[in-house]
Amino acid sequence: MEATAIILAAGEGTRMKSNHAKVSHEILGKPMICWVVDAALAAGVTRVVVVIGSHADEVRTLLEASYGTREDAHIECVEQTERLGTGHAVRVALDATGIDAGPVVVLNGDLPLIQPQTVEQFAQSVADGSCAASILTCTPPDPFGYGRLELDEHGDVVRNIEQKDCTPEQAATLLECNMGCYAFDGAQLAAHIGEVGCDNAQGEYYLPDMIEILRSAGQTVRICHLDDYREALGVNSRAQLAQITAIARDRENERHMAEGVTIIDPTSTWIAPGVTIGRDTVVWPLTFLLGDTHVGEGCVVGPNTRLTDCRVGDGSSVEETVGIQAVIEREVSVGPRAYLRPGAHILDHAHVGTHVEIKNSTIGEGSKVPHLSYIGDTQMGAGVNIGAGSITCNYDGKHKNATVIGDRTFIGSDTMMVAPVHIGSDVITGAGGTITKDVPDGALALERTEQHIVEGYTERRRARL
Repeated sequence: MEATAIILAAGEGTRMKSNHAKVSHEILGKPMICWVVDAALAAGVTRVVVVIGSHADEVRTLLEASYGTREDAHIECVEQTERLGTGHAVRVALDATGIDAGPVVVLNGDLPLIQPQTVEQFAQSVADGSCAASILTCTPPDPFGYGRLELDEHGDVVRNIEQKDCTPEQAATLLECNMGCYAFDGAQLAAHIGEVGCDNAQGEYYLPDMIEILRSAGQTVRICHLDDYREALGVNSRAQLAQITAIARDRENERHMAEGVTIIDPTSTWIAPGVTIGRDTVVWPLTFLLGDTHVGEGCVVGPNTRLTDCRVGDGSSVEETVGIQAVIEREVSVGPRAYLRPGAHILDHAHVGTHVEIKNSTIGEGSKVPHLSYIGDTQMGAGVNIGAGSITCNYDGKHKNATVIGDRTFIGSDTMMVAPVHIGSDVITGAGGTITKDVPDGALALERTEQHIVEGYTERRRARL
């Protein structure tokens, strides 16, 4: 289907009381505008035009970062330099892009819950030429504040009545509510958008005026009814942002549970769209799985865990851990209270324990970093054991330097490995050592000062006090 989506994202969002664009605020780690763009793309829309205005550079940069490298998603930004209403925004988009045919779906950039199938159905409602426009409607539990649509005996739209203009009888009987999104026959939209006027108290051009304009031109306007009113809920405040985030959370969690994932407490588990989780994985409370994260089958994740852009292999356990752009292979145990920074790669059957930080390093197959250690810029072999309190001293104040540790090496507790340094296979280092030179395979490396014992010192010290 050759359809266009025009997404209105120029508003200032004053009720958010923010220094950022309203549509840049995140829901489950994903900017609000991207939820709407993704829904349009998933619906098969061939052209997406985003009208930007307030914080235009911020929104443009955000969209470029999200879609700039995708060959299947070319997003056009059109700037509405003067914010003169929704009708004006659509006209600016048409003037800039030359759109004058095919279904044109106009969506608001603050509708993160709208689903791809809804967008597809909306576009299809005007695709056969039988009507000039379609209005997205629903019957919410509390219709106060929404425009009401008066329909004729055929179910076609007669007029839109704003809440403030409704009589008590109309408010009680007109249950079809205008959710503020429109689908147009592109030719009819292009032909009549210039007729939208600004003869109102605000001096703005309002897109709902197209209903009367099209009907006066002898055209038919219909409705596209939403069964789930929540899809059309907008975000205008921080409170609404929290409410919609909770709905999005519940939807994502229900999807994963339906696929065989156990989520102990769905109300305290936050999983971003696009995250994949294998069956029989258990997710404990206060877990956040964000960005491009993929968890395998039979894993245990959480509690108190946040993984962003991570991969976790089958059968692994990740407890009380923060991970960012890390790869955890199969049957690995991580945590509690571990920190995996970008570039951390934990191979099969390895263990990263309590209060351990790994950065830009490979922990070899079956190797262990059990507790209180920092490993940075390190290539570690298989079967290595790192004693408690050991660190790789990888930063000399100017450069990050590499450490290499061979297979089956035993690093004694409280060992400082001053990079660049190469420690061979089957090496043992004594506890409390500072390793500054390369150590050959099979060697013992000791670095200690001679221990002195002064007998009777405590008694003599007390006598002096």
